[in-house]
Amino acid sequence: MIPVILSGGSGSRLWPLSRKQFPKQFLALTGEHTLFQQTLERLVFEDMDTPIVVCNKDHRFIVNEQLTARKLETQRILMEPFGRNTAPAVALTAMMLVNEGRDELMLVLPADHVLEDQKALQRALALATVAAENGEMVLFGVPATKPETGYGYIKSTNDSLLPEGVSRVSHFVEKPDVKRATEFVQSGGYFWNSGMFLFRASRFLEELKKHDPDIYDTCLLTLERSEQDADTVDIDAATFACCPDNSIDYSVMEKTQRACVVPLTAGWSDVGCWSSLWEVNEKDANGNVTKGDVVIQDSRNCMIHGNGKLVSVIGLENIVVVETKDAMMIAHKDKVQGVKQMVNTLNEQGRSETQNHCEVYRPWGSYDSVDMGGRFQVKHISVKPGACLSLQMHHHRAEHWIVVSGTAEVTCDENVFLLTENQSTYIPIASVHRLRNPGKIPLEIIEVQSGSYLGEDDIERFEDIYGRSTPIERGVSVKTIAQ
Repeated sequence: MIPVILSGGSGSRLWPLSRKQFPKQFLALTGEHTLFQQTLERLVFEDMDTPIVVCNKDHRFIVNEQLTARKLETQRILMEPFGRNTAPAVALTAMMLVNEGRDELMLVLPADHVLEDQKALQRALALATVAAENGEMVLFGVPATKPETGYGYIKSTNDSLLPEGVSRVSHFVEKPDVKRATEFVQSGGYFWNSGMFLFRASRFLEELKKHDPDIYDTCLLTLERSEQDADTVDIDAATFACCPDNSIDYSVMEKTQRACVVPLTAGWSDVGCWSSLWEVNEKDANGNVTKGDVVIQDSRNCMIHGNGKLVSVIGLENIVVVETKDAMMIAHKDKVQGVKQMVNTLNEQGRSETQNHCEVYRPWGSYDSVDMGGRFQVKHISVKPGACLSLQMHHHRAEHWIVVSGTAEVTCDENVFLLTENQSTYIPIASVHRLRNPGKIPLEIIEVQSGSYLGEDDIERFEDIYGRSTPIERGVSVKTIAQ
């Protein structure tokens, strides 16, 4: 059995903590480790192969860093240039396996869910394996115990041809209103759709080819044109752009006659909104969940998430407050499904707060925006030991670097020199420059940028060990540079 971890996501439902460039699976929301790390760690047991991860290409460095931090392994990482939903992601993985002469069972699961009961998960997997080995398409269903409107539902029916404890899928139901959800719970036989599946690779491809040939054909051509090595698959963007955007449910599971349900009673949550996160976290005597520098007075059943500032709450009930360095979100717990619409509104306004935090992670380290004005920006830059930024040039800004900790190797045009704590240097506009950390501790510098345009796309890269391409600048014709 091969776990296929789907690590996509746009970071919209848990905004402002989750952002497009750092979505919720990479956050530690329910403990010390991130949801992505927890997902991989719960799959380390007998008869479970090393997982395959499907992620956005922009997240590949975050994935590798989080794997390294917990000493976790993958057998392959498939890097999508952009999301096309779950059906194409699983199709490409299945095709890759079949092309290599492998036809194992594929355990497909998202990277951002919570499962509290490991033994219950293993029992469900054992039952699902019996069905999947007989050619069934297994979906793990969570028994619907309350009228939840944020989940899709599955109606099941008995089928004597299936193993005991497994039921046939009768039909799928989109996220219902409260009235319909209440009727589902009262009538019984309904499950929440967990988004977790088990099937043989060849069986999935057979059903996909029958029910959604456009995805099948496009993925087949995409894989042929993608760059593959022992560790990664860099999915071809031009071909993948032609692929329909569709889920496993719509493309296959709602159409096949072989879909069945295995009950999953393992303390599952998709942590799909702030109220879901409140439910799975430890609460105080008044039902409040807090994180960060938070002081609560006369408040009940609240979720308060601080991220640096002191957050004080007085006389509130069923309220969510999330504070980050650049944004704050306040909502009633009954209305948190509207966060996604709020993110859409902010995107329409061109707001950057939906894309990145003030602290932005890069393969060499991170930078944090400290202050910004019309013609200046101040950043705190942290460079990992042994890492270096690209050899680059800016057309519209100069930079001042001040070392506050560690040692910096600076390249500025023809000059290469070292700076230590409390030393500084000036990088003029259009100078070819690079910053490297030759030491064994993190390099911390303060960078002051000044100029007419301070956007991140004002960069021309000459060399980059991480394989990043040069973006096209606003209003600037950037020549093609050999990497």
